[in-house]
Amino acid sequence: MSRMLLIAVAALLVTGCTARETPTTATSGGPAASAAQNQSAGPGCARSKTGYPQVDLKGAMVGFSQSEKEANPFRTAETQSIRDEAAKRGAELLYTNAQSDLNKQISDIKSLIDRGAKLLIVAPLNSDGLQPAFDAAKAKQVPVVTIDRKVTAQPCTDYLTFIGSDFVKQGERAAQQMIKATGGTGKVAILLGASGNNVTVDRTKGFKDGIAGTPGLTVVAEQTGEFDRSKGQAVMEQLIQSNPDITAVYAENDEMGVGAVTALKAANKVPGKDVKVVSIDGTRNAVQLIADGSYTAVVESNPRFGPLAFDTLEKFGKGDEIPQNIVISDDEYDTTNAAQKLGNAY
Repeated sequence: MSRMLLIAVAALLVTGCTARETPTTATSGGPAASAAQNQSAGPGCARSKTGYPQVDLKGAMVGFSQSEKEANPFRTAETQSIRDEAAKRGAELLYTNAQSDLNKQISDIKSLIDRGAKLLIVAPLNSDGLQPAFDAAKAKQVPVVTIDRKVTAQPCTDYLTFIGSDFVKQGERAAQQMIKATGGTGKVAILLGASGNNVTVDRTKGFKDGIAGTPGLTVVAEQTGEFDRSKGQAVMEQLIQSNPDITAVYAENDEMGVGAVTALKAANKVPGKDVKVVSIDGTRNAVQLIADGSYTAVVESNPRFGPLAFDTLEKFGKGDEIPQNIVISDDEYDTTNAAQKLGNAY
């Protein structure tokens, strides 16, 4: 796989002007490109500003702190992408999994530093709470790149940069898919993600803002399914009882959406027909359901962070300035392309 080229472009907002890099082959079996859009709301970050020592990736110990169990396909693909890229770059990867426990993630990051990690990639569990871990890394001059979820700490001070999706834009794209599928009329239930992180907040905002100009489409219920399939199913069962006239479901990840499909079928409702289902992620299970006619659309949240994360660390090590935010490109699946693009799903 050719290396990802990051083209730094300044932008005032995450939704501002961007530049796309030329697509290349993604890791972890994904044939789609992990192209990036670089955006920064402020000055970039370089070793000259931080005083961190130069670290050559080849032969270096790189720590990766995963936040959640690998049962979620997104996490599985994310971890595999990091593993694959570490091997490709000749780095030694040290891996921990916090199992959805914030205190454990703090401990995990400190342990990675104690085990000799000279560079860190962190998938934060929550947006808040990791400051003690960042402080420990800074004290030992270990650069930290965060992926997937934003943290409230300061870029280029507590960590270098954030690599992830534009979650507000994801919600807006899901809203457009919902408007298209429903003709702009319907009663929507929202299966919210876990609380305490920007992904849930931003995907909710994007969706609600996206349907705000469509008065025929109204949100009649919203409840957290915590990004979990079984909890999404249980919540959907409750919502069907309290709101039997629901005609659309927006799930803030595929796992909850797939759980909702199971609940709808058990209630003798036909998902994809009686009830439109739109979610975010791009897992093979959800995309297959679209191809089978039991699902409406999926906005991808690309988990293949490996190339971008290691390119960013390499650029930083060479002394180049890196942006505060690096936004990964996301695909989209609907009834017109799901069967053809199934191989791109994870």
